[in-house]
Amino acid sequence: MELRFGERLLWLSVLSSVLCVDSVLGKYVKGIVNTKEDWVFLTRFCFLTEFGRLDFRFRYPKSRCCQNILLYFDDSSQWPAVYKKPEKSCDQKEAVLRPENNQVINLTTRYTWSGCVEVLSCVGGRSFRSVRERWWYIALSKCGGEGLQLEYEMKLTNGQSFWTQHFSADEFGILETDITFLVIFSLVFLLSCYFAYNLKGRQLLHTTYKMFMTAAGVEVLSLLFHCVYWGLYARDGVGNFSLKILGKLLFSVSFLVFLLMLILLGKGFTVTRARISHSGSVKLSIYMTVYTITYVILFIYEAEFFDPGEVLYVYESPAGYGLMALQLVAYVWFCYAVLVSLKHYPEKQPFYVPFFTTYTLWFFAVPVMALIANFAIPRWAREKIVNGIQLGIHLYAHIVFLVITRPSAANKNFPYHVRTSQIGILLSSPKGGEGGEKFPHHAYGNSSFLGDSQPNFTELFSIQSVNVLLKTGLQYLIQKYTNVFSLRVSSKYQDFIQLPYFPEYKSQQP
Repeated sequence: MELRFGERLLWLSVLSSVLCVDSVLGKYVKGIVNTKEDWVFLTRFCFLTEFGRLDFRFRYPKSRCCQNILLYFDDSSQWPAVYKKPEKSCDQKEAVLRPENNQVINLTTRYTWSGCVEVLSCVGGRSFRSVRERWWYIALSKCGGEGLQLEYEMKLTNGQSFWTQHFSADEFGILETDITFLVIFSLVFLLSCYFAYNLKGRQLLHTTYKMFMTAAGVEVLSLLFHCVYWGLYARDGVGNFSLKILGKLLFSVSFLVFLLMLILLGKGFTVTRARISHSGSVKLSIYMTVYTITYVILFIYEAEFFDPGEVLYVYESPAGYGLMALQLVAYVWFCYAVLVSLKHYPEKQPFYVPFFTTYTLWFFAVPVMALIANFAIPRWAREKIVNGIQLGIHLYAHIVFLVITRPSAANKNFPYHVRTSQIGILLSSPKGGEGGEKFPHHAYGNSSFLGDSQPNFTELFSIQSVNVLLKTGLQYLIQKYTNVFSLRVSSKYQDFIQLPYFPEYKSQQP
């Protein structure tokens, strides 16, 4: 099968990931506000119950006095009651705050705690304590004034530990989780390389296994870039955002390669057939293109329409629901392809039954995870939980494939029985067309691992047609009993002549 369309799809996935703009705000926040509005949102952060801390520096012209910093938390009577409520005035938005909880910082010299001086350069801090981890939202207001003008710089932290200081509470554990999965995925990739080495020695290293190795290797690189990003972020609270973009790019590529591999295996590529039909290739190309374009739309939607004043999940959008629908479409296609493959090759049940069962769970895990994240997981814990679940789903998929394709005589699920050197001859056999695409029926490929010391008589004629056998036999007889003709057996058929079974042929080769 020509997989060039797959390469084009990978480039589309790269484009989709490049267009992704992350919505998580840095923990060192600074900027300039200059607006005619009297109430604006600045930033948000999820503080711990005991160790949350805000350190700030504010500057603004004395002529714009007096402005307030407002601290809302995620209770339904606070931030949700005022954000995106155009019917409420500035005074009404301030009224929901509780002054006794020090939720208003008046940026004037009259307020001693603020640390302001005559030039209205205010430096200070605030500690946060609550009964649980909470999202806090910081806004600026000046009700009844002529607008807002402020230069601000804020540092938001959780304790002094390397693993928590610069992280929002919903991000706790992400760095440790990514490091753990990086180690595990690295072992999976190294083990796949070892298996590939054994498969290559037996000429069973097929395209689908190479796709699996590619997906695993790209996943390792994705986790490596994420770990470096979060490590730098833990050190200075800023990090290198380009590393995170690159990590998300590679994660998308790994997912698309693995999804494409599953559909191809379901259709029998490299297991029951040498290539996918032209119509099947076109359908697969269209589907993967639509899938990738939907990814692009999702990332554009996230960049352009996700509001930083709300805690949103990437699938919490029309494009996200579209991706979940496409995942279910892929599963229906996967089911149909596996059933057709089993109908024509029932001897492949030991591979396809566990393959279908385990990846049915994988296909449903992604949309189920998205729905749970959208409606069941608390927003102050969503990001860290989703990160762990998502990586766990990917690890499950890779380990299952590694197990069912391990090159071992004890592996009754091993899918491959045709050698890579035989596929080209099969495709160019006299039958051609659709018949030339299909592999002959064979019990199992794991017979290739029974040992090289015993001759395998079944592989001598594993994929030859009767026509090819007759031609080979005639050439042998002509060369043995005739001195007039000195014919050399075409290299095209030499792979099928095993010298131990033609002992006299060896001595007569020129």
